[in-house]
Amino acid sequence: MSRRCEITGKGPQTGNKVSHANNKTRRRFLPNLQEASFFSAGLKKSVTVTCTTNGIRTVEHKGGIDAFLLGTAPTKLPVRLRKIRKQLVDKVGKPAPAPKKPRRTAKKAEAKKTA
Repeated sequence: MSRRCEITGKGPQTGNKVSHANNKTRRRFLPNLQEASFFSAGLKKSVTVTCTTNGIRTVEHKGGIDAFLLGTAPTKLPVRLRKIRKQLVDKVGKPAPAPKKPRRTAKKAEAKKTA
């Protein structure tokens, strides 16, 4: 099992362990990985993911595993989640593209014309 989050991509980092005498030795900082199970309403089954606690919060913030997978580009997902996303798209359908936000400069130009 690799020590990498499937949601955020966080992995181990390296640094120094510093003693009281200021001796420095190399060490690894491992991510806080958890086995999380999310229920997919589109697939009608649970999806188990190895992710960090931050990744769990991200999925919940996006509105569940279905919304997260459909809202994320397949190139940004690991191979296992790409397969699950493909199954979800086949069953539910393609996600609607996000609406574009209007530019702020257009409002400023409009305000200048009326003034």
